[in-house]
Order: sequence, then C-alpha cells, then structure tokens
Amino acid sequence: MDEINKIFEEVKGQGRNVLTYEESRKVMELAGVPLNKIEVGKNLDECIAKANEIGYPVVLKVISEDIIHKTEAGGVKVGIKSDSELKKAYEEMMESVTTYHPGAKIDGFSIEEMVSGVEVLVGQTTDPQFGKMIAFGIGGIFVEVYKDVSFRLIPISENDVEEMYCEIKGRKMLEGFRGMPALKMNDLKSLLLNLSKLVEIHPEIKEMDLNPVMVTKDGLKAIDARIILE
Repeated sequence: MDEINKIFEEVKGQGRNVLTYEESRKVMELAGVPLNKIEVGKNLDECIAKANEIGYPVVLKVISEDIIHKTEAGGVKVGIKSDSELKKAYEEMMESVTTYHPGAKIDGFSIEEMVSGVEVLVGQTTDPQFGKMIAFGIGGIFVEVYKDVSFRLIPISENDVEEMYCEIKGRKMLEGFRGMPALKMNDLKSLLLNLSKLVEIHPEIKEMDLNPVMVTKDGLKAIDARIILE
C-alpha cells in the first residue's frame, strides 16, 4: 500500500481532497480492483491514436476536476465505432461541456474499452454517526431513482457480502436474467473485501464511488472511479 500512501500524500500536499480520475483509477488498480482498459489523450489527434490502440468500439469521457457528474454535462460518449464517429463525439462533447460549465478546466479525455453487461454500484461513504460504510446495489444512471442499495459497516466479512446481495431487490437482473451475464459471488466478495481492506488501512478515505461496475461474462470490471479524502 506504499504507492497508495504516496498518491494520497501528493494530493493533500497540493491542497486537494478530490483525486483526479487517473489517480482514483490508479488507487483502485493497486487495491486489486478489476478495471477496463483506458488511455488518455489531450486533444482530438491523441484521442484517435489511443482509440486505435485499444480498438473500437470505445467510450470517450472528459477529464475535469470541475465536472463530477460527467453524464449530466454531456461528458460521456459511448459506442464510438470509428475515427469519424470519434471526431463527431469529441466536437459535440466540447460544445456541451463548455456550455454546462463555462469555466471548467479540461485536463484531457479518457478513451476507454467499451464493456457490455449489467451495471452495479460499489462504493463507500462516511456516516457522521456510524462511520465508514460500504455500499453495493443496482448501478448506472438510475441509481438515484431506484435507490436499490445495501450498506454495511467496515470492516466487512464474506457473510456480510452474501447478505448485502440478498437484500438487493433487483438481484434477479444479476442472475442471468434474459441472457444477461450472471454475477459470480466470488468476484463480488473479492471486490468488496478488497475495498473494505483499503478503507481500513486508509481511514482518510471519506468517499469512494465505482459506478458503474459492469457484470460481464468474464467477471467484474469497474468503469468509473472517484475518491474523496477527509
């Protein structure tokens, strides 16, 4: 965990408490969280080059500390299948993001492997009364609508993970519903226990948000990551 300590110290040394997208993903990688492939470009030409390295289809996302809710800002474009589609998506994104937040500092763009599956939410929050809690539930853009999420105090056990899964009302979606990939319990246990351990070792973590984490036929893959320190 020494590398994670180094990242956190650098962030705090810069007077920040919100990690960048790249920093958050690096912490997740070091904590053993499975991630999709990603490259970063600073301009359109770099984005096109990186997309060809990963292979289409890809997802394009804006990178900006000023824009936390990328979807609302038009900062996410999915299903891009060619250089021409990427150029169009890039131009539309620039227009949308600058309209949404005219003063936003854009640090670049992430070009990501497009992963298909069922979206779940995994995260951590700090309750002022109870302390550090881990969350699991149905994810994606409708998480705030359905609020189908289960919580447990950290540290958690394998039994806690099983109970959290059983508490999710929409768990039928995670059991191979209509040909969709099924969630493997061992994958979920590994992910949640790793995050629980991460917060135990680094209690300065105030909030983590992995939404979505995709349930695929090959296992879980985290697509987005955000970390906020105390």
